[in-house]
Amino acid sequence: MKSHSLAPSDFAGVVAGRLNALVALDDAAALILAGAPLAIAGRKEALDQLPAGNWIGGTTPYFLTADGGEMVDATRVFVTDFSGLGTVAARHYDADSLQDITQDAPEHGFSLAILPFQSQAHQRFAKEAGQYPLAFLKPTVGWIAGFDLGEDGTAAYVYDGSGGGALSDGAAVLQIAVPEGMMPIVEIVNIFSSDGVDILRFEEASFSPSDVIVNGQKRLFADYIRERGLEGGQLPLVGDYSGARINASLRSVEAAGVDLYAPVFPGIDYAFAAPVADYPSAFAEQFAAHDHEGAIWSCNCILNYLFGGLEGKTVGGVAGPVTFGEIAYQLVNQTLVQVRVI
Repeated sequence: MKSHSLAPSDFAGVVAGRLNALVALDDAAALILAGAPLAIAGRKEALDQLPAGNWIGGTTPYFLTADGGEMVDATRVFVTDFSGLGTVAARHYDADSLQDITQDAPEHGFSLAILPFQSQAHQRFAKEAGQYPLAFLKPTVGWIAGFDLGEDGTAAYVYDGSGGGALSDGAAVLQIAVPEGMMPIVEIVNIFSSDGVDILRFEEASFSPSDVIVNGQKRLFADYIRERGLEGGQLPLVGDYSGARINASLRSVEAAGVDLYAPVFPGIDYAFAAPVADYPSAFAEQFAAHDHEGAIWSCNCILNYLFGGLEGKTVGGVAGPVTFGEIAYQLVNQTLVQVRVI
């Protein structure tokens, strides 16, 4: 696939069209120097070369584009341009100040946040975001930065664009205002629903629950998963959040322990997801059911990319980074998240 190649004379058109695509590294740098407010995703080797400016970034080599999913090298990055919406400010929040993201968000707008996978900020945001002040009145969206799964010893990083370089913890955030009379809409595209077999509950918020209550009976969670033959991880837990379906995906199932990509919470009814026969078709169908007027940004989960075999395949024309977790008010898994401004 060819990346976009932009000449300086193209910048006005890019701003008007709100660029959301893979571009050559030099073109991304030129946009930064031109003052465009950007969210950028790519390999660390690429993001390390970008100049200071009004941008945030996060590491991932995987992307969905209008032409299909692909893994890219360090010569290209994925750029989303938020020019023309209103005031856009890049900030960094450490793990102890994540609750300030919603406090600092504009009255009319949203926050776009990127956090590094397995960082303290990732862990704390996942467990605490639902209790942040104004969390469901001032939306936070975004993603968890990741790395190339084929490279040993790699880690995830974020960038706040100030010139401070790669950060292994905290949240890089764009606070994005939108004009009066317009509003951001957060869409979660989730192809999974409960299989209806059992009702599962957990006694505490945890990424690594040892026990599960199955239809009222306490069990070792790892034993239950193996008995169901679900240790492959393709199917997530689906939580019922007052009618909203929120996934928590399996990361690993060991002899007596289970690790998840998102925490489970007490007081929520969970069930494993029903099997999905055709990932790309299911996503295309679900995506088509949503309104896409004013769509300006999206991301999709690495588990969907891998289990769905999305390399080289399109998902309703959506474009954006493939991520190690998605943010739609709180951390979610195995979903596609989209932001529209209407």
